[in-house]
Amino acid sequence: MSPIRTTRTAGRHRKPRQARTVRLLRGGVLSGVLGTMAVAAPASAAPADEKPTEATGELPVVTGEVTTLSTVHVAGAARAAEATERYISAADLDNAHTRAWVRAEKAAAKQKAEEEKAERERAAEQARAEEEAREAAAEEEAERRAAEEATAASRSSERAPLSASAGTSDSSAPAAQESAPAAPGNGSGIVGFARSQVGGAYQLGATGPGAWDCSGLTQAAYANAGISLPRTSQEQSGMGTAISVSEAQPGDILYWGGRGSAYHVAIYVGGGRFVGAQNPSTGVVEQDLSYSQPSGAVRIG
Repeated sequence: MSPIRTTRTAGRHRKPRQARTVRLLRGGVLSGVLGTMAVAAPASAAPADEKPTEATGELPVVTGEVTTLSTVHVAGAARAAEATERYISAADLDNAHTRAWVRAEKAAAKQKAEEEKAERERAAEQARAEEEAREAAAEEEAERRAAEEATAASRSSERAPLSASAGTSDSSAPAAQESAPAAPGNGSGIVGFARSQVGGAYQLGATGPGAWDCSGLTQAAYANAGISLPRTSQEQSGMGTAISVSEAQPGDILYWGGRGSAYHVAIYVGGGRFVGAQNPSTGVVEQDLSYSQPSGAVRIG
């Protein structure tokens, strides 16, 4: 076997050339392999014993499967979009229900507050009406008792002077007052104020100057004399010193009912007479004691 010859060119080794036959052989094998791969790749699902041309004929089937997969993908996307839309719609509906519930709760709370306020106002109004009714009933009872006493009581010899005083005119009443002793304090000023209001209107709870109730008149009469009294007949009847009606002097307070719980008060003006705001039908009047016998009297001083 002869040694391989090498040719030196410019001091380098040159790689031996391959034979032209070897190059052609390798090129043909490579081309065959690449061609086979190009044909077999689309038909990889075909059986191994089918011919290459038959595998090439299956390309429409592969295209159909791709189309079917695309359709399935589109349908799945549509279902997903529909499910998303249903979820969003359900969430919107739930939010709408929540907002409606909150509005209903607020409306119910507001209505309840208004009803409670109206109930409190009705209760207060009813309490005021009941109080006024009780006071009016007390006044009416006092008037009824006075009328019964006036018609049922007989004139005794002890009350003859009072009857004579009742028969005198109002113009003679001041003269009788002048001869009567004054109550402690400023009895004449109290009596003068009370008589100046005769003919005025009666109104429950009124304290003048156009209308009065019984305790409002007595309070104002004493205030005119510089003496402060509580507002109600119950309180006024519990003031000062308790005396009998027969001991009363001009300016003393007469009361009907119990001491400290009286339902009516008036000013004793002397001569067996008193001035009081009686009721809506009579207003402020001057009357004889026989018109309505007081329960007792108190002296403030």
